[in-house]
Amino acid sequence: MSTSAAPVPEGPSGVGEGAPSALQRVFGALRAIPVVWYLTIVLWVWIAAINPLFAEPSGFLAYLKQAAPLAILAAGAFFVLASGEFDLSVGSLVTVCVVVAAAISDGDPSKTWPVIALLFVIGLIVGLINGVVTTIFRVPSFITTLAMLLILDGAVWLYTSGSPKGALADNFREIGRMGIEVPVIDQLPYSVIILVAIGAFSAWLMRRHFGRQVLAVGDNDRAAALSGINVTRVRITAFVLSALSAVIAGILLGGFAGVTAQVGQGLEFEAITAAVLGGTVLGGGRGSVINAMAGALALTALFSWLNLQGVSGAFEDAVEGVIIIAAVAVASYRLREGS
Repeated sequence: MSTSAAPVPEGPSGVGEGAPSALQRVFGALRAIPVVWYLTIVLWVWIAAINPLFAEPSGFLAYLKQAAPLAILAAGAFFVLASGEFDLSVGSLVTVCVVVAAAISDGDPSKTWPVIALLFVIGLIVGLINGVVTTIFRVPSFITTLAMLLILDGAVWLYTSGSPKGALADNFREIGRMGIEVPVIDQLPYSVIILVAIGAFSAWLMRRHFGRQVLAVGDNDRAAALSGINVTRVRITAFVLSALSAVIAGILLGGFAGVTAQVGQGLEFEAITAAVLGGTVLGGGRGSVINAMAGALALTALFSWLNLQGVSGAFEDAVEGVIIIAAVAVASYRLREGS
């Protein structure tokens, strides 16, 4: 008795349908990569075409050293935004960290580590106040952190009158300026090492139970509470992480940019812009901390490209506004399409 093979199902084109081809898998993988990474790579290539030094290890590491404070702030901003809140106080907290460090250490290297410990205590207190006032006293986070911004700015100007006192010790500044001597690339900046460590820790945190809680709270805080999640604790923790990221950024900027009363000005909006550019949804519930940090890399590259083109620095604020509107519009459209 003869047997015949079962017919192969045919698709509309008459070709058997089965497992996706290698080409289809490649295109599927490419489509899964967030747009912010394509934008970042395109900007890197464009900058390297204009300035070939950018493509060399020393030039690219210098760019990463410049981007590190904003990328760390974007990671902190992500936790707050993903939980459904805002934090507008981080730029002012950066300024406070630099001014306080300069005033207390006054160039004395022996005071550097005690001062750094004090800065983390200040950040912890600011984060706790923001979180408690927002969650327990139910003041909208936009108002709470805007008020904190004004309080911190006012304190800095009251103390400095626009001219900070003291100086940062050399070993404090080395954290943001120097690095480890490595063959081939000469020097691996401490700020890049810290950036990678913060990124790895943040990604690990988001893969743990806390990360799932942050997204659940941001998506629907009432449903999260009914499922047993302590919404208050999650949001307070998010504010604390945001404040601590501002402390780290302040330490790096103190070494990189020096002591000024404007060192953190506008960084809160740049951090939010970077997170939104990386796909974090305003209102919470969706996003990736690594993509938020990639948004900071893209934003820094964009500003570098604008500088190379001779565009006025004042234009950067307009660019940030356009990015926020465009990113939020795209995210809203995708949410509607997915629903």
